[in-house]
Amino acid sequence: MSWYNEVTFYHIYPLGACGAPMYHDGANTDGHRILTLLDWIPHLQELGIGAVYLGPVFESMSHGYDTVDYTKVDSRLGNKEDLTKVIRALHDAGIRVVLDGVFNHVGRGHRFYQDVLEKRDDSPYRWWFSNLRFDWGNPLGDPCVYNNWGGDWNLVKLELTHPDVRRYLLEVVGQWMDDYEIDGLRLDTADVLHPDFIRELNGYTKSRQEDFWLMGEFMNCANCQMIGPGLLDSITNYECWKGLYSSINTRNLFEISYGINRQTNPEWGMYRGKFLYNFLDNHDQTRIADQVNDIRALPVLYTVLLTMPGIPSIYYGSEWGMTGRKGQGADADLPLRKPLSFEDMTKGDQALMQHIADITRLRAQSPALQYGGYKNVLERNMQWAFTRELNGEVKIIAVNIDEHPFDFHLQYQGRNYVFTLEPWSSNIF
Repeated sequence: MSWYNEVTFYHIYPLGACGAPMYHDGANTDGHRILTLLDWIPHLQELGIGAVYLGPVFESMSHGYDTVDYTKVDSRLGNKEDLTKVIRALHDAGIRVVLDGVFNHVGRGHRFYQDVLEKRDDSPYRWWFSNLRFDWGNPLGDPCVYNNWGGDWNLVKLELTHPDVRRYLLEVVGQWMDDYEIDGLRLDTADVLHPDFIRELNGYTKSRQEDFWLMGEFMNCANCQMIGPGLLDSITNYECWKGLYSSINTRNLFEISYGINRQTNPEWGMYRGKFLYNFLDNHDQTRIADQVNDIRALPVLYTVLLTMPGIPSIYYGSEWGMTGRKGQGADADLPLRKPLSFEDMTKGDQALMQHIADITRLRAQSPALQYGGYKNVLERNMQWAFTRELNGEVKIIAVNIDEHPFDFHLQYQGRNYVFTLEPWSSNIF
């Protein structure tokens, strides 16, 4: 039993949500924008949120994942006092806080990399970067090349096998734990982090705070070996992210029912006994309101997200059907990371938000929805029903994405369940 398996997360990308300029320009772009998150807290409470995952908040030159200083709050968002105030207010409201840990790479503006450019082989950080060589220059004009992330030369890969690099990063995490009393970390690009670093990070954080949560970003979760004791507590569930919207769009609910069963089957499921981080959209993916072919799918999808095995997460604004389609090129993610105006959001239809809030509250009170086993009891292209069960508590979740009402006749553990679902609807019994 752990707090992170029992809450609904709310994912905020602060640089976008708080309206920060896209690029850092010193004093010209400074502000205290992160303080606007204080105004979100009553909404988070109404929505039934138990934990907030904040995207990058430390100094960078653009999107936050090009860190130039792990110890300084991005001045576009504010300062240490501002972030402390926000986190304390969230904690006072009973909401846990998880920060983004970007430890695979740093931005070219990081002082360690700049020291290497200046001193070359005489720099104490010469071997802190993966495969850095001075035999030719990179496309950005630096007199060296190195391993980067995703082909982006602005992101210089750290050498995580180097003990001094690991020691430094653990010191950073320790400082965050001391200064902000955070409850966990989401590890960016965890699929390429060195396993020894993950093990060392686990040992360090758990020794200081037993219930500290470590969640890793894995784009491919088909057979992740880095979740479990001494490793990560959770990973991003990209398999079911795709399965959720795809099964709705293709009117083939077998896809998502098969995916969940493949992961959680008590006898042969890949992740049986583990809790993956489930979502419909995030800062890297098209908003779910633009991902589905039929907007009527949104309440159904949130019903499944909030009742399926694992840890549910809502991306800021999507509870109101906020739109944003991923584009192309350097600015591809900007539509996914737009500022959020509560005034604008609350003027619109509140039905989806209320639907989500009703289920998050139910989940918060239901051990079966938090920890219960999963079993499919009806599988059709456009109808689906599954159970979550624990210690005698049974929840049946039913879905109908047909254009016509459907009469369900289910039998589970000797009990008959007979009910009708209207088109594009769901219910929990």
